[in-house]
Amino acid sequence: MTSWRIFEGTGIPHDGLERLPEPPGWRAFENEQTLQQQKGTTFKARPEEIELVNAALYLRRPLLITGKPGTGKTSLAYAVAHELKLGEVLYWPITTRTTLKDGLYSYDAIGRLQDSQQKGKQPKSQVEALQDIGKYIRLGALGTALLPIENPQKPRILLIDEIDKSDIDLPNDLLHVLEEGRYRVPELERIKEILSEVQVSTAYEHQEPLAKIRSGRVQCNTFPFIILTSNGERDFPPPFLRRCIRLDMREPNREELAEIVERHLKDENILQEADAIIAAFLEKRDDGGLELATDQLLNTIYLLRQKGIPTGKDRDQLRDKLLRPLSGPGTS
Repeated sequence: MTSWRIFEGTGIPHDGLERLPEPPGWRAFENEQTLQQQKGTTFKARPEEIELVNAALYLRRPLLITGKPGTGKTSLAYAVAHELKLGEVLYWPITTRTTLKDGLYSYDAIGRLQDSQQKGKQPKSQVEALQDIGKYIRLGALGTALLPIENPQKPRILLIDEIDKSDIDLPNDLLHVLEEGRYRVPELERIKEILSEVQVSTAYEHQEPLAKIRSGRVQCNTFPFIILTSNGERDFPPPFLRRCIRLDMREPNREELAEIVERHLKDENILQEADAIIAAFLEKRDDGGLELATDQLLNTIYLLRQKGIPTGKDRDQLRDKLLRPLSGPGTS
């Protein structure tokens, strides 16, 4: 039987990549729209998740989801967008260096200066000098989400990912924006008497790449549907929590894992092959107390079904290498 290995480590060039099968659905990079749709259609929401999504929609409040990695926190945003036809999901990943301004907009003053020097032509008026400023301003995901929208029944949707990784000040900095639904762009506000309307780029890739800002201010007319995710690595200040609907997302049980596998791998006979791997996953996660993510299970099942995969002890060893815990013993 042909080995499953493509790379042999022999140093001899060959065309083995021709045997590589199609990638799993969650690792296909055709385009962002297809990927978002795939995420939305494969996620199955539980009753408690459905209730709190609806509460956030009715109350126009952000939904703060706390759960371990791989429990489906981000996938819920794409499921809501898909079912309610909300269009492209705006995505704002958070790091320790992220500031509120990063989420609202960026202004490339250096790029504008360099371009003006290269052109070498002196503007004839103040309007002419300022009319290209919009080319150097790009709204962030949060800034785009707060733009006015034509259809109030179709709010924009924003995913703020891993808010617990932020600097300690960011949740407090978000309070006014999330409460009032507005912000200012000082670079445009200063010139509003000369140029009252400026067209800028947005954070959308496809849906609405350009938008007009009037008088340097943005005020939403429909509060966006906002999901913030947290891995539970820190506590948040009470004023921030007061403005959020909170959902604790639990890890999927055996039946839910089986349904997730079926939805992603799209094979009616998949559970006959996957049952033993699901059992090994649950033994490590629940009985062994190890931190594992659901996508590790999907990766393992996908790989162990390929042609030429070893059997017996070698197969089990490969499975265990793929199901290494995310934290605690065995991570290094």
